[in-house]
Amino acid sequence: MKKHYDILVIGSGIGGLVSALILAKEGLKVCVLEKNNQYGGNLQTFSRDKHIFDTGVHYLGGLSEGQNLHQFFSYLEIIDDLELHKMDEDAYDKITFGDDKTEYPHAQGYENFVKQLSLHFPDEKENLENYCEEIQRVCSNFPRYNVVGQNRYNEEVLHLNTKRFIESITADKKLQAILLGSNFLYAGDSENIPFYVHALTVNSYIQSAYKCSKGGSQISKLLIRKLREYDADIFKHAEVSEMIFDEKDILRGVKIRSGKQVYSNLFISNIEIRSIIKLIGEHRLKKSFVNRISSWEPVSSCFSVYFVLNPNTISNFNYNVYHFSSKDLVWKAFQYKKENWPETYMLSSTPSKKNQEFAESLTAISYMSFEEVKEWEKTFNTIADERERGEWYEKFKNEKAEKMLQALEKKMPHLRESIKSIYTSSPLSYRDYIGSFEGNMYGYSKTSENPLKTMVSPRTKIPNLFLTGQSVNMHGILGCTIGAFNTCAEILGKELIDERLSKL
Repeated sequence: MKKHYDILVIGSGIGGLVSALILAKEGLKVCVLEKNNQYGGNLQTFSRDKHIFDTGVHYLGGLSEGQNLHQFFSYLEIIDDLELHKMDEDAYDKITFGDDKTEYPHAQGYENFVKQLSLHFPDEKENLENYCEEIQRVCSNFPRYNVVGQNRYNEEVLHLNTKRFIESITADKKLQAILLGSNFLYAGDSENIPFYVHALTVNSYIQSAYKCSKGGSQISKLLIRKLREYDADIFKHAEVSEMIFDEKDILRGVKIRSGKQVYSNLFISNIEIRSIIKLIGEHRLKKSFVNRISSWEPVSSCFSVYFVLNPNTISNFNYNVYHFSSKDLVWKAFQYKKENWPETYMLSSTPSKKNQEFAESLTAISYMSFEEVKEWEKTFNTIADERERGEWYEKFKNEKAEKMLQALEKKMPHLRESIKSIYTSSPLSYRDYIGSFEGNMYGYSKTSENPLKTMVSPRTKIPNLFLTGQSVNMHGILGCTIGAFNTCAEILGKELIDERLSKL
């Protein structure tokens, strides 16, 4: 570890890694510090029984040639080395409800999206076309979403409400629920959330939907490999414990847990926004800014169940299932009754390496409030710092896993006898490994009534400190990648970033 850098990035989520690589490509001396044993934030994977499971990245959109994430990854020089497989073009997602046996598809390609749903709703074709047109219109009004473009948000677009828009498109309650069926991708609130969140998320997958063949961590591994090619330094087990300011309150460096001090000209925080405020010290920031951040409500966390399967027992499926016990739950899917958990879940499968017709594992995820694990909130447990939470916590997780299994058996009656082993993760797991406040999945709740409340500039009141990551405006692989380019535009200038991207 050198004593001084041009750029110091705190946290190695995709926002931090992409920011670091953009700046390293411009010849700056860059260092990335990560507190955990594994780089990548939500890109992390873990292995159980020699099978790889994703913690956060279950599929990606916009990765076909000419599409936005493909272009960003091309600039970052990682697209050609990504091992991907395309999901079912006629149904990358299937939406299901209660005992209804019909699986309603979300298809790739806008024409195909309309075509496949029109088979179930022949009288709604024009409405579906209007829905698709509006999604594309909203996306076209977003800075950097189309790689190079405008630099300002369209105020009218920001205030569009998802519920009001969907209800204006169609009066059919079931079709409304189907169009909102993948809202797990933005934490399930379709009553309050701005329509742009729905549009930016769904558009990418309708364009194209892929899975990473070796898990989401291959993205972080490729970014790190490329960073090292550009002579950047990257360190794990390097948690920042203190910010070093001079007598004029200018940020000069950081101290890490080991006691080492690292200095830099500029700093980028890719960690939870509340955590960086704590490190900076509230007295160095405007009180109104600190109060605004403190008032943000985190989106829901989740509970995940990972099933390792016996060979050749469950057929693989090349799509995700979003299941709701009733269509009315879709609007606020994150609100559930404990006694009825899981009222909704997302289910995905991983094909066997030996026989692709069969699945080697399944992942099922449902919402979970942090309140359910609050009695263990003072415990901490990661691979880098292993501590047990106690037998009651294990009992809690086992009971939840059994409830999830019972819910899945309604769709897959022979699942139980096909299972080799079961593993789980709770909101505490996401909090400890990812660093998100109360284990939230996607940052903080956004509202169409006050969309600017949860938007922050990458540039802070500390002149040489910048922000990136899912706490800053948009979440997800694409959202955080776009955010990283916006952060670097503040440092290098928008014109230079546009020039680089225009050459793709």
